[in-house]
Amino acid sequence: MKKILFLFIVAVLLVGCGNNNAGGSGEEKPLVVTTTGQIADAVRIIAGDSVEVKSLMGPGVDPHLYKATQGDLQVLEDADIIFYNGLALEGKMSDIFEKMQKDKSVVAIGEVVPKDRILNDEAHPELFDPHIWFDIEVWKLATHEITKSLTEEFSTDGDQFAENERKFFEELDELNGWTKERISEIPEEQRVLVTAHDAFNYFGESNGMEVRGLQGLSTDAEYGLKDIQNIVNFLVEQNIKAVFIESSVSDKAMNAVIEGAKEKGHTIQIGGELYSDAMGAEGTEEGTYIGMYKHNVNTIVDSLK
Repeated sequence: MKKILFLFIVAVLLVGCGNNNAGGSGEEKPLVVTTTGQIADAVRIIAGDSVEVKSLMGPGVDPHLYKATQGDLQVLEDADIIFYNGLALEGKMSDIFEKMQKDKSVVAIGEVVPKDRILNDEAHPELFDPHIWFDIEVWKLATHEITKSLTEEFSTDGDQFAENERKFFEELDELNGWTKERISEIPEEQRVLVTAHDAFNYFGESNGMEVRGLQGLSTDAEYGLKDIQNIVNFLVEQNIKAVFIESSVSDKAMNAVIEGAKEKGHTIQIGGELYSDAMGAEGTEEGTYIGMYKHNVNTIVDSLK
C-alpha cells in the first residue's frame, strides 16, 4: 500500500512539473490576448499553434472609442500575456493595462518603435500618431517586439518564433514592393487620399501620397461645419474626384463632404471602403494584415488612377 501511495505521489509531481514552453501535447495552450486584429494576426503568424490567441476588437470596431466589457476584463485576467498597440490608440483602456502589468506581461508594441519613426499630430505635436501598421517598415519594428516578448515568456519555442518572423518579414517586404508598384499607376497630381479621419498618414508618408482626414488622429475628435468646408474647398481646388469611407467609422461626415462639393458644382464619388483601425472578418482575406493592406491599396489605386 505504501508503495502504491509513493508511486501515486511521484506521478502527481511529474505531471505538475512543467517546463517553460508554449504548450505541448495534451496541455492547455497559453492564452495571448490582443486588442486589435492587426496585432492578433501577427501573434498567430509568429507563435503558430503554440498559443491560443484572442482579439478583443473585431471587424468594424473603433479602438479609439472602445470600452472594455466585463467579459473582456475576464479574458484579460485569464491571459498569460497581453499585447496592445499603445500610443493612445486604446485610450479608454490605459488604466486597465497599467493595473494588469503588475501581475503579468503587458506589452505596448508601438511604444518600442524609435521615436524618430513615429509621426506626430500636426495640430498637436505632443500627440503621437498610433496608426503604425500602415507603414510596413515601422510595423516590422513593432512586430519584432511580439517575437521578443513571446520568446522571453516561452523560451523553448524561441527558435521557431524567430523563423516564423523571418518568413513573415519576407512576405511584408514583397508587399511593400508590390504596393509601391501599384501606387506608381496613379498620376502624381492625383496621389491624394481623403478619408474620414487621419488614419493613413503612415501610409501616405511611406508611399508618397498626400493624406487628408476630416477628423483628427482619433475618431473621438470633434469636427464641425468649418472642417467640412475646408475639405470641400481642398477637393474642389485640387480637382479630386474620389474620397474614401472607413469600415470602422460612420460615413455620415464623408456624405456631407460630397454634398458640399456638389453645391459648388464639383462631383465627388465614394472611391470605396478602406480598412483603417479594424480589419475584415476572420476567415476572409481582408481579415489578415496582408489581405487588408492589399485591399486598401487596390481600392485606392483603382479609384484614383
